Amino acid sequence: MYPGAFAQTTPDKPAILMADTGEVRTYAQLEENSIRLARALHDHGLRPGDHVAFLSTNAPQVFEVYWAALRSGLYVTGVNNRLSADEAGYVVDDCGARVLVVSADVADTAVALGEHTPGVTLRLAFGGEVPGFGSYDDALAASDPTPMADQPRGADMLYSSGTTGRPKGIKPPLPPRQVGEPGDMFTAVFAPMYGFDTQTTYYSPAPTYHAAPLRFGGIVHATGGTVVMTKKFDAETTLRIIEEHRVTHAQFVPTMFVRMLKLPERTRLAYGHETLRAIIHAAAPCPVEVKRAMIAWWGPVLHEYYASTEANGITLIRPEEWLEKPGSVGRAGLGIIHICDEDGTELPTGEDGTVYFERDTAPFEYHNDPEKSREARHPRHDGWTTTGDVGHVDEDGYLFLTDRKAFMIISGGVNIYPQEVENALALHPKVQDVAVIGVPDDEMGESVKAVVELPPGIAPSDELAAEIIAFVRDRIAHYKTPRSVDFVDALPRTDTGKLLKKQLTAAYAAVPAS
Repeated sequence: MYPGAFAQTTPDKPAILMADTGEVRTYAQLEENSIRLARALHDHGLRPGDHVAFLSTNAPQVFEVYWAALRSGLYVTGVNNRLSADEAGYVVDDCGARVLVVSADVADTAVALGEHTPGVTLRLAFGGEVPGFGSYDDALAASDPTPMADQPRGADMLYSSGTTGRPKGIKPPLPPRQVGEPGDMFTAVFAPMYGFDTQTTYYSPAPTYHAAPLRFGGIVHATGGTVVMTKKFDAETTLRIIEEHRVTHAQFVPTMFVRMLKLPERTRLAYGHETLRAIIHAAAPCPVEVKRAMIAWWGPVLHEYYASTEANGITLIRPEEWLEKPGSVGRAGLGIIHICDEDGTELPTGEDGTVYFERDTAPFEYHNDPEKSREARHPRHDGWTTTGDVGHVDEDGYLFLTDRKAFMIISGGVNIYPQEVENALALHPKVQDVAVIGVPDDEMGESVKAVVELPPGIAPSDELAAEIIAFVRDRIAHYKTPRSVDFVDALPRTDTGKLLKKQLTAAYAAVPAS
């Protein structure tokens, strides 16, 4: 299915609702606007395999661009609107976009992209005037609302978060079918798992340039539900939206759970959540204590999946399974899991190693980076690929993630995974956010440091640092305990909750442990 089917059956139903502004796109409007844009792109000379990019805050027009591309055989790339002009320009230029659509509230970055994006031949802006950009609304008004006779399915080409370097695009092959024909992998896997249907009201506060918000919004449209969005996440606003809009489904990252749990109890209890059917979370490991607290609050509605922008595999776990296997991210829902050592030898059940997924499709490719593509493949098995995560499977086939391989700390010859230390601190009442990294140590090679963001009203002190260290020592092995604590105003995270550890480790690379 795709939105056009529901434009026929429920034309006036909201496909998109902006909870913070009240702006709505009905299914009829989403269908017509995506047709008009598809026509405009075709008239500009774009043909299947060509590329369109958007740079925008959350807005209904994002999904108009998305569906226009998907009904034209085009690739569509969302560009992180928080990047510098140089960084955003790299993505637009690297993906080969010929068309760039922007929102006026990121005009400064959009204008500065000009010198970095010589391949862009059509620039459109909505929400206000942007120098050097034509009017998106005028382009649609001048276009034909009649669907093209041929509407080959396009695809997204999204970029990795860039936590360990320049982001890399993942360019899948274009599917051999029309936009209205079944076969979308994400809809096939997730729609039945989470019960997406015409009765779904799905709340998504995360930015649509990321894979999950964009793709899950597409799934909701493919199944006839309503996508409720906000410009950004706010803990109490989220609770109000769930109650006010009778939200049935939502997707969050663990840092959002922590922010909601740290609201005053009277605030949390002031809002109803009885309509919730499935709360979906992914993107970063969720500490066991945090997930237990959310289930105690909202009930057994928390569903977790493990996947990546590369879409090389997916694991799924229902809340009742997780209560039996706390800490697991589930069993394979797409692909076959293999855990391998440094040489690629498959490891026994229960042993930590690199997580590979086996698929019978062609391995994913990192656009313009054959070396990185090669590194993601198993040295001996075609079709086995990894994104660099470490974990193990138990005797029942459930996957437990340990951490990213690149983040591992080696102290005195012993491997320490920062995620375990971070999980131990997640619900400390005086910790707003925390990152654990390895820093140079003359004796141990590396030592463990906790970098802590404090909540408003809490002042850093040596006494608080000692309290944090003691808190960890009471919960995990002493050799994993931080030897030092630094306090910062804010930790660098993406909008989907991924910690940008490269920024932290680079800052500390030449600084001995204190």
